[in-house]
Amino acid sequence: MKEELESASATQRAATLVAVILPFVGLLVAIYGFWGWGFSWVELALLAVMYTATGLGITIGYHRLFTHRAFATVWPVKASLAVLGSMAVQGSILRWVATHRRHHQHSDEQGDPHSPHRFGGGFRGVLAGWWHAHVGWMFLADAKDLGRYAKDVEADRTLRLVSRSFGGWVVLGLVVPAAAGGWITGTWSGALLGFLWGGLVRVFLVQHVTWSINSVCHLWGRRPFRSHDESRNNLLCGVLAFGEGWHNNHHAFPTSARHGLYWWQLDVSFLVIRVLEWTGLAWGVKVPESAAIQSYRATNPS
Repeated sequence: MKEELESASATQRAATLVAVILPFVGLLVAIYGFWGWGFSWVELALLAVMYTATGLGITIGYHRLFTHRAFATVWPVKASLAVLGSMAVQGSILRWVATHRRHHQHSDEQGDPHSPHRFGGGFRGVLAGWWHAHVGWMFLADAKDLGRYAKDVEADRTLRLVSRSFGGWVVLGLVVPAAAGGWITGTWSGALLGFLWGGLVRVFLVQHVTWSINSVCHLWGRRPFRSHDESRNNLLCGVLAFGEGWHNNHHAFPTSARHGLYWWQLDVSFLVIRVLEWTGLAWGVKVPESAAIQSYRATNPS
């Protein structure tokens, strides 16, 4: 797969570089501090809560709700998921949705924004492909027609407003754990550690776990469904990304709210969606019938 790659503008590359490098620097500082003065339950709790909240903002909100319309929900839940997803620092809703829809249309073919299969085989080709799919693609220019992939999102007033105020939500996602850390401990050092662990370290982890769906899950794992691309199920990504790692399942049934199609495939995102459905906060939850799953597997043996 050969395609001419055009660099993004200097401003976009600089913003992307900050979004990628700053959380990594925060991780290094946190590791240094961990060996120096330890790690308390406060930092652990802030990291876990913020990782879960913003991670689900991506998996349930950005991905399953806004991109694939796998279910419908009430306005407060929709707005909350939009804000939490924005706090994950992976781009505005409009750009994220449009890019992901384009990925599905051209998955692992020319036009795919982040396929790892554009540099050929061999060790160097796989390594270059992994890097491109994981983070390199973000330094390239968007497709000129990218906007047409998210016209429905642009037409939604709530999503449009949250998307346009993306930078503010990023800042809030860093301020909240800092404020919580300061309030719980009653110290400025608690606020600093909250900013570090619940803010920068959390952003680093959520970013790289999510980006691994683009890279790892198109290179390594099982393919129970022989879709037209190289999407794969990866157990580690399935657990860390709240069910997103059952990626081959997802590409076989892209509008399904459930990615872990079997009982042993842990899908925390779908469990949350089910809870929302049981409480009347979500409806129209799309899940493929067992017969459809078995039929697809029968005609596409692993």
